[in-house]
Amino acid sequence: MHAAAMTALEQTLHHEIPLSRAMQVRVEHYDGRRLILRAPLGANINHKSTAFGGSLYSLAVLCGWGLLHMKLREAQLHATIVIQESSIRYLHPVSTDFAAVCQIPEDFDMARLLSTLRRRGRARAHLETFIRGTDEVAVEFSGSYVLHA
Repeated sequence: MHAAAMTALEQTLHHEIPLSRAMQVRVEHYDGRRLILRAPLGANINHKSTAFGGSLYSLAVLCGWGLLHMKLREAQLHATIVIQESSIRYLHPVSTDFAAVCQIPEDFDMARLLSTLRRRGRARAHLETFIRGTDEVAVEFSGSYVLHA
């Protein structure tokens, strides 16, 4: 099921958010708790031959958005997901293809989020995303998303 769901997510990203297609974003992994999106350096390069900061930010936002999209899909709920607030720290330049990783935290109550969305038609989720170029974390992203039914 996860392979088909990953393909569907990639198609949704490319259709709903055309920038993801231009960035050549690919869904690399999804296991129900963690999503990994990958993008090639070549499509996201800047004048210093490193990844463009806007591409790194966009991949981080997309990773959190995609994880929430997958959880809603599993719960058979439809909602609009938007980023409300975020912060990002660029720790190291990225000079290779790069991947964003977003994981549902252990203390995150997904059942409560879904219940709130069903009951109120709106819910909020705070997620952390990390981007790696090679082995080290190059970007730390923190985002607050709003879900509207």
